[in-house]
Amino acid sequence: MAMLTVGLVSAGFMGSGLGAALLGGGARVVTTLEGRSARTARLTAEAGLEVLATLGDVVAAADVLLSVTPPGAVLDTARAIAKHTAGRRGLIVADLNAVSPWTMTTVAAVLAETRFVDGSISGPPPSVRPGARLYLSGADAAAVAGLPWNGQVEPIVLGNEIGAASALKMCTGSVYKGLTALVTQAMRTAGAHGVLDAVLADLDRNGLADSDGVARSATKAHRFVDEMREVAATQEAAGLTAELFIAISRVYADIARTPLAEAAPENDRDLTPAEIVARLRSSPA
Repeated sequence: MAMLTVGLVSAGFMGSGLGAALLGGGARVVTTLEGRSARTARLTAEAGLEVLATLGDVVAAADVLLSVTPPGAVLDTARAIAKHTAGRRGLIVADLNAVSPWTMTTVAAVLAETRFVDGSISGPPPSVRPGARLYLSGADAAAVAGLPWNGQVEPIVLGNEIGAASALKMCTGSVYKGLTALVTQAMRTAGAHGVLDAVLADLDRNGLADSDGVARSATKAHRFVDEMREVAATQEAAGLTAELFIAISRVYADIARTPLAEAAPENDRDLTPAEIVARLRSSPA
C-alpha cells in the first residue's frame, strides 16, 4: 500500500508542528517554500518536512491537504489551491484557519471540486506542547481525524455541517484572545499609573495575571486583528453587536505596532511585567 501523503499550506509555526506530528505518525508530509519567508524555510527544515517546488506540486502529490494560514489570507489561499484541483475530486482539503462560518462556507464553495472539511485548532502547536484539539466538521471530517497524529493532536468531529468547527473556534477564540487583550490593556494602564505590581497581584488571586501570555500573544497580534474581525462578524450573524470585537481587533492592531510584537512566537523571551509594559509603550521605528 502506498504511503499516505499529506500536503501542508503552509508550514509556519502551527503548520510545521502539525506536519512533524504526522511525520512521526508515519505519513509523508510535503509542503512548498514558494513565496514563503526564510523563517518558514527554517521551521520546515526543523520539522523534517519534504519540500516540493510549487503549490501545484504539493496539491498533485497530496491525498489530504491541510491549509494553515493567517485568517486574512484564507480566501486567496483557497483560490490558489483551486487552480490545481481539476480532476482531483478525491482530494480531501481541510481548512484549519480561524475564520467565521460564513467565510468558511465561501472557502468551501471555492473548493467545491474537492472533499472539503471545515477545521479549527485550539491550543499551541504540538511542537510546543502535545494535546492541541483539532475540531472538524463536514462529510469527510472523520478521514482527517483518522490521520496518523501520533498522539500529538486530539481530533474531535463535530458533525457534517460546514461551519460548525469554525463557529466553535470563533467562540473559544473570543474568550482566550479577548481575555488576553483585556489583561494587556490592564497592564498598560497599570503601568501608566504606577500600580502594575499591585494590579498583577490582585489578578493572580483569580488566575488571570498571565503576563507571559501577553508577551506571547503580542508576537501573533497581526494575525489576531483579522481573527477578531471574523469573531465580530460571527457574533453579528448571531444577532449580537459586532462592536466589542471590532474594538478588540483595534487593540491587537495597536499591539502589533509595538516592540513587543517584533519577536517570532517560537522564540521564548524571559521578560518581567515591567519590561513587557515598556515594550508595549512605544512603536518600533
